[in-house]
Order: sequence, then C-alpha cells, then structure tokens
Amino acid sequence: MNKEKLSYRKQIKPEASLLVKIGLPVILAQLLQMSMSFVDTVMAGRLSPEDLAAVAVGSSLMLPLAVLCMGTMMAVTPIVAQNVGGRKLKQIGKNARQVFWLSQILALPSFFILRNLDIAMVAIGVTDEIIPIAIGYLKAISWGIFPFYAYAALRYFSEGLSVTRPAMFIALIGLFVNIPANYVLMFGKLGFPQLGAIGTGYASAIVFVVMFIGMLIFTYRFEPYHRFGIFERFRLPEKRYLKELLGIGVPIGVSSTMEVTMFAAVSLMVSTISTLAIAAHQVAINFAAMMFMIPFGLSVAISARVGNSIGRKRPDEARFRGFVGVVVCCCVMAVTAVIIFLFPRQIASIYTNEVAVIDIAVQLLFMAAIFQLSDGLQVAGFGALRGLKDTTVPMIVNLIAYWLIGIPVAWYLGFRAGYGAPGLWIGLIAGLTVAGILHNVRFFKKTGKLMND
Repeated sequence: MNKEKLSYRKQIKPEASLLVKIGLPVILAQLLQMSMSFVDTVMAGRLSPEDLAAVAVGSSLMLPLAVLCMGTMMAVTPIVAQNVGGRKLKQIGKNARQVFWLSQILALPSFFILRNLDIAMVAIGVTDEIIPIAIGYLKAISWGIFPFYAYAALRYFSEGLSVTRPAMFIALIGLFVNIPANYVLMFGKLGFPQLGAIGTGYASAIVFVVMFIGMLIFTYRFEPYHRFGIFERFRLPEKRYLKELLGIGVPIGVSSTMEVTMFAAVSLMVSTISTLAIAAHQVAINFAAMMFMIPFGLSVAISARVGNSIGRKRPDEARFRGFVGVVVCCCVMAVTAVIIFLFPRQIASIYTNEVAVIDIAVQLLFMAAIFQLSDGLQVAGFGALRGLKDTTVPMIVNLIAYWLIGIPVAWYLGFRAGYGAPGLWIGLIAGLTVAGILHNVRFFKKTGKLMND
C-alpha cells in the first residue's frame, strides 16, 4: 500500500500536466464561443437599443434550452472514456452514431420551441416593440440548431477520447465567420437586405453549419478514429444506447440548467434594485463567467481521465485522478481569486467609465473572488462524478444547493436583511459552496466503495 501511495505521489505532476493539456483547448473553445456572443451584442448595439435588447432577450431565452440539451449530450464523454479504458472499440463507434442521433432528436423540439417563444416574452412582460425583433432573431437562429447540436455531439465524443484541440480550432474558425456574416446580414452589405438583429440570428446559424462541417470532417478523416468504425454503416437509433445516454445525460442537463437558472434568478432580483446595480452586476457576472471557463474546461478533462480509469477497473486510479483534478482546479481558481481581490477596480474599468457603477461592481467582484474556489470545487467534483457515470444524485444535490439554499439565501439577504446586490451574491456563494462540498464528499465515498468491492 505504501508503495502504491509513493507511486501515485510521483504521478501527481504528470497527471496535473496532462489535465491541463487536455483541458486548455476546451477552455479556449468555450471562451471563443463566448466571444461570438460578445461580438453579436457589440454589433447589435451599433444598430439601435431595440436591436440590442432583442438579442439580449432572445439569447437569454435560448440559453436554458441549449444548456439542458447540450448537457444531456455530455453523457457521451464518460461513456466513451470508460469504453476506451475497457478497450471496447466497436462500442465507441456506436456511441458516436447514437449521440449524433440523440442530438437531432433533441434539436427537433428545440427548433419549434425557439420559434414560438413570443408567448414566453409576453408572459414575462417584454416590451411590445422588442418582441417582433426578438422572435425574428430566434426564428433565424433556430435554422442552425440542428447543426449546432450535431457539432456538440461530435465534440463531446472527441472529448471522451481526450481529443480536445479540434474543437478549439473550429471555434476559432466560427468566430472568423461570425464577424463578417454579422456585418453583411445585419447592415445589408454585398446586396443582402439590412436585417438588423434578425441578421445576427442568421449569421449564428451559418456559423453553426460551418462548425458542424468542420467537426464532421475531422471525425471522418482523423486516422486514429478509423478503428472505431464510426462511418462503416448506417444505423438507426437504438433504444439501448439512447436509454444509457439519456439516463446519464438528462441529470447532467438538468443540473447545468439549475445552475444557470440560479444565476438568472439572482440577475432578475438585482434588476429590481436599481439601474446602477444592474450594470454593476452585469460587469461582475460577465467576468466571473469568463473565469468559470477555466475549471469547466478542466472538469471535462477530469471526466475523461476518471472514466478511463473506471473502464480499466482501477477505482484507486480514478480516485487519484479525480482528486488531482480537484486540486488543480482549486489552485487555478485561487489565483483568479487573488487577481480579482487585488485589481477589482481595474477589472470594472474595462467594462465602464461610470464611477458609480464601478464602485458597486468592486463590491460584487469581491464576492466573485470568494466564490472562485467554490465554483472550482463544485465543477471539478461534478466532473469527477460524471466520469463515474454518477449523475442522478449530483442533480438532486444541485437542486438543494442552488434552488433550496442559494436562491432563498440570496432573496433573504438581498431584500429582507437589506444588503442589496452584495447580499444576493452571498446567496450564490452559499449555493456553490454547498454543491462543491457535497459533490466531493460523494466522489470520495463512491470511489471508496468501488475500491472495497
């Protein structure tokens, strides 16, 4: 046993390096995708306040749906990782085909939902003049939902094999396509009609097609994938594989959606305080979201590494890899926390010149610095559990942490206790901290049980 512990100690540095090598392209890919949304927002802002508001409303309504469906497809990552560890090569090819089918099955209702969200806009009280533009934007982008989900399916499949660089390069290509496509369609260049914010939706749909084609070509031509026989034959959806994907994936999608909706709920609560509070909140939450991409990318690598060990029937190795991943995530987020603590005013100044907004944003950025560790802890722990294909109990944990603790604490401290926006952010800290602790405790217990079986 002592020899094993000594052996693992020697592997800490190589394992950490490998995690970063696998996770870094995922981080960059996510940041590039975020930058597309940033470009859409900036360019829409040059049209009119109505166009900018329409893109913001449309994107906000699309986000929970996309997170739910894409989270569901993420099930393929630990499934493939475990099959790699178990050397089940033909199963890997079937996983690729079946997650592709799942992507299209999920895209079909998503397509119709996106085209009919004007009902939701009326219900939540969106301004009348914005609704036609926002629904036009969503109808335009809905044409890209089929290739977008298909791209995500192939990307998550590759991530299960720890092949993460292609998605990064494809996201970069997508950004390069997005900017000129926006320009041409939004402003009516090269003979095209001026479509305004609706043109942004069509531009995004075009980008999704380009990204899917890029990922499909890579998957087809990458020689190490040939042994999986992915394209050997046409196969219809198979109930057994779809059932496994949904059984693991739906809790992932629901968990991710609950986290997103907790942040959305806090944003809505902030919007009732003041215009300055809204602006400051947007500054802090945008920067925190960018920082979150770091542990998120590492969590993908953790899932693949843990899943690979489980496939090899090495729960001791899975535990080691999981905890190295958690430590790496926490160390990285500790660095980002220090940066935020030291330079909050400089960070806020990147977004705005308004002194009053900066003053409030500085307070919220201090809160963001505190939850950096909590955010890293929860996403890393959840990633490790995904590698075990353990997603249902973590979903329940997220429900308790985010909806039964985070949101009520935010409401109480923000409004009843009178702390305002900082009080609302304490609710975020509470939810993320509870989730982080419970996910890691569960991973410790699950791997311990597997080691004793």
